[in-house]
Parts: sequence; C-alpha cells; structure tokens
Amino acid sequence: MTDAVYNPSPQAHPGLHAIAIFEAGKGLLAFAAASGLELLGPEPLLRWVHELMLRFQLDPQTGALAWLSNAINPDSVHLAAAIIFAYGVLRMVEAWGLWRVKVWASWLGCLSAAIYLPLDIYALFRHPGWMSVAVLAVNLIVVAVLARDILKRRH
Repeated sequence: MTDAVYNPSPQAHPGLHAIAIFEAGKGLLAFAAASGLELLGPEPLLRWVHELMLRFQLDPQTGALAWLSNAINPDSVHLAAAIIFAYGVLRMVEAWGLWRVKVWASWLGCLSAAIYLPLDIYALFRHPGWMSVAVLAVNLIVVAVLARDILKRRH
C-alpha cells in the first residue's frame, strides 16, 4: 500500500489553462478538417495527389502516391473524417478536463504528448531546424507541466 494521498482539488497550475486552450484549438482544427473532408469528398484529394505525381514526375502505377490514389474513395474519405472527428472529440474532452483541473485530463494529456516525444526526437535528427526544435520543446513543456500537476496531487 502506498503512503500517497490523492488531493482532489489542487491549486491549478497556470499552464493547465494554456494547455487546455491549445488542446481545444487542436480539437477545433480537427473538426474543421473532418468537415472539409466530408464536404469536399474524394475528388479534390485525387486531383491533389495526381498533381503531386505530375510535378515530381512520379510513376502513377507504383509508389506511395499511387497507392494513396487507389485508396482514395468515398468510403475511405468518410472513415478518415470519422477518425479525425473522434480525435477532435478527444482533444475537446481533454481541454474541458484540463480547464476544470481534472486529474484524468492531466494523465490523458501527459500520455498523449509523451507518445509523440520519440517521433519528435527522430524528426529533430532527420530534419534539423527551428521547427523540429520548437515542436519538441512544446511537447516537453506540456509533458512537464502535466506531470508536475499529477505529482502535485499526491503528498
């Protein structure tokens, strides 16, 4: 048995509200993307993929873009829109929980940001630059703030 005691109402770290706003923004962008996919359908995506193949003189029969071109259809667009919409719901629920200083939201945010850290580090080595550094720094700050909030709730 642990000696740690759960503190249900800690003083909210100012960073929690900033992260909540950031997560809500991501959720709204996801809703916009899902809506755009549903409204536009597969035709603009197919045109974009074909333009990329022409611009980079890629073989339309082989490669990732050829596979993508064959995979884009109304059903796949609906599935992608549904997944993006679900991601938006998850971000909005997390934002609400962080704004209300819920411990589950700190756990959700900390874990979901930490999942990206290995990819951020890989991107930094693969594509060094200020953007890679900024993305890694933001994710590290989010993980640190949320981990601090989780630890602060235990005495």
